[in-house]
Amino acid sequence: MFKAACKIALCAAALAATLGFSAGSQAAGKTIRVGTEPTFAPFEFLDKKAEPVGYDIDIINAIGKAEGVEVVVVKMPFDGLIPAMLTSQIDAAISGMTITEERKKKVDFSDPYYDSGLSAVILTENKGKFKKLDDLKNSTICGQIGNTGIDYAKKLSGKVTAFNTHPEAYMELKNHGCDAVMTDKPVNEYFLSQQDGATYSEINDFAEAAQFGIAVKKGSDVLSLVNDGLKKIKADGTYDKIHAKWFKGAE
Repeated sequence: MFKAACKIALCAAALAATLGFSAGSQAAGKTIRVGTEPTFAPFEFLDKKAEPVGYDIDIINAIGKAEGVEVVVVKMPFDGLIPAMLTSQIDAAISGMTITEERKKKVDFSDPYYDSGLSAVILTENKGKFKKLDDLKNSTICGQIGNTGIDYAKKLSGKVTAFNTHPEAYMELKNHGCDAVMTDKPVNEYFLSQQDGATYSEINDFAEAAQFGIAVKKGSDVLSLVNDGLKKIKADGTYDKIHAKWFKGAE
C-alpha cells in the first residue's frame, strides 16, 4: 500500500502560441506523477510539514517548469517505485536511483543527472579497525532495501542486513547492531553533517562510481519530456544553482 500523493509544485507555464515538435510543446498541460522515497537526504526527505524536499525534488520540479507540466510527487517505499511504474500508478521515479543494467531491463532511464559512488559510515570508536572498505570483510553491514550499497556490501561480507529506510540503518549502527552503513557517498556525508561529529565517521574510501537517473515506464513519452527538460535546466543555469544549494558548489 502506498502513501497518499503529495502535490508539492504546480509547474504550469503558459503555452507558446506556436506549433512545435519538441518534447515540451507536445507535453505542455500534462500532469506527471513522480514517485520518490523521502528518507534519502539530501536527495529527498520530509520537511517539518511532512512534504518532500531535497535535491531530487528541486530537479524534477525544475524539469516540470521547463516543460510546462504539473508535477505531482508521490511518496512510497523505494522497492515499490519500479512496480508502481510497471502498473502505471506513477509516470516516473526520482529517488537517488542508480542506473544499472538490471533495472534497465524493467524501466527506461533519463540521461544521468548526478554522479555518485558508495561509502561506509562507521562508529568513530572503530576508526582504527576500519580504515578501508576491504576492512569490512566478515563484518555486519547495514543498508537500505533496493539500494546498490546492499549489493556491494554482499560482495564484502556474508553478513548484511537491509532496512526499509536509511534512518533505520543508521539507528542499527548506533545500537551496535552492525559495523557500518553502506550507501551512496553524498547521503552518508549529508547524514554526518547533521551529527555532532563524535559518534560517527566515514571510512576514507569509496567504491563503484555510479550515476543517478530518472526512471520512467518503458516506451513512455515521459522519457523525452524529462530529457528535454534536463537539457534546458542545464543550459539556463538552473541545474547548477540547485546543485550549489544542496552540495555547496557546482558538480
